[in-house]
Amino acid sequence: MKDCKDQSFDATAFLPNFLGTFERVKGNANFYGMKQLPQMLEIGEIANEYIELMFPGRCGRDRVGLSLQEILQDQLNMVSTRLMNQVLIALKYSHPQEEEAVLKEKSEHKIKSLCAMLPEIRLKLKLDAKAGFEGDPAARNVREVILSYPFMKTLVIHRIAHELFKMQVPLIPRMFNEYAHKETGIDIHPGAVIGASFFIDHGTGVVIGETSIIGDNVKIYQGVTLGALSFPKDACGELIRGARRHPTIEDNVTIYSNATILGDITIGKNAVIGSNVWIKEDVPAHTMAIIQEPKLTFRDLHGRKN
Repeated sequence: MKDCKDQSFDATAFLPNFLGTFERVKGNANFYGMKQLPQMLEIGEIANEYIELMFPGRCGRDRVGLSLQEILQDQLNMVSTRLMNQVLIALKYSHPQEEEAVLKEKSEHKIKSLCAMLPEIRLKLKLDAKAGFEGDPAARNVREVILSYPFMKTLVIHRIAHELFKMQVPLIPRMFNEYAHKETGIDIHPGAVIGASFFIDHGTGVVIGETSIIGDNVKIYQGVTLGALSFPKDACGELIRGARRHPTIEDNVTIYSNATILGDITIGKNAVIGSNVWIKEDVPAHTMAIIQEPKLTFRDLHGRKN
């Protein structure tokens, strides 16, 4: 029996039709020219480094013999440098007409601005972790929440990405949050504004849209959607991007699993939204919105009603 040698396939004949799909069309990506782009793998690693920065030891690093100041200094310098390089790549891709020296200065300025925000971000994250502990009787301590609860990973990444989004950093904020989405099943657009002491219990399937505004001490469960009811268009039929189209959730609201809340509406303070509801109008403060109790029917194995 003869040995089979590796064969090669010549796909040249198929190339012209495939090449034609790279024609530049408005709104579509064209990677021809091979401009350098931020890398998803690098963004994911940077996201994890920010988690380690906010909660040293969260990623299991061995830092024996180092002081807290030394740990934070090394970690902050390293993660800031890596992010600054990715921000520069994103700026060069999105603003090819600008000189590289100008873009380097802009990327450094944005990282400095983010560093200045880190104390405020960390204080919010501590309140988030506390809210997780106080809101879940299964939690044994705050450390357990920080180490293992998916919403904490998501919120560290979101709160960093949100600041970059406000600075109009291209590409990277959404890449951060899509990495978090992949890791945790929680999908939060970087534009969403989220107050302090925010707790997502379980988390799988939660969706929070770009223009959502969430107040303080809000708790939501798995499967909740804060979405858009419709997508406004301009006179030419193009989507109006950035327009308010998602809900505002005021302070001290609880939203139970699989609730769907759509449109530019307001859920008032201290409201409770029950499971599986579909809401597209304002809910007043101090109100409970629930589906009417269904009637259950029980049958034995022979089909007789009980």
